[in-house]
Amino acid sequence: MFELKVISQFAAAHRLKMVDIKCENLHGHNWKVEVCVEGKRLNPAGVLIDFGELKQHVKHIMEELDHKFLNDIGMFNDQFPPSSENIAFYIAGRLQRLIDDSDVRVSRVTTWESDSASATYIP
Repeated sequence: MFELKVISQFAAAHRLKMVDIKCENLHGHNWKVEVCVEGKRLNPAGVLIDFGELKQHVKHIMEELDHKFLNDIGMFNDQFPPSSENIAFYIAGRLQRLIDDSDVRVSRVTTWESDSASATYIP
């Protein structure tokens, strides 16, 4: 099994209800995002997926989230709030749809909302 990782970031604001009184207030983070993809076979060029292609897909997703109030973005709502966990889940699903290769799958996405707090989604 081969696994690749790329790291990106975005800045955004959100509000979370019923978590911690501080989190119910509008606040923001500079999220660091680690995305891993995996597969069993390399393509004829000897790579799982071109890093440039993977980075472009991740960049596209980061642009959808960057400098936004995440609660106002359509995929997030009261049943699917913009927590670090749900953001990782969203990025994983969105990235998998962008990758045009059935041999490559998203293996994990970690979203860091600070240097000491992260959430990981493993499909």
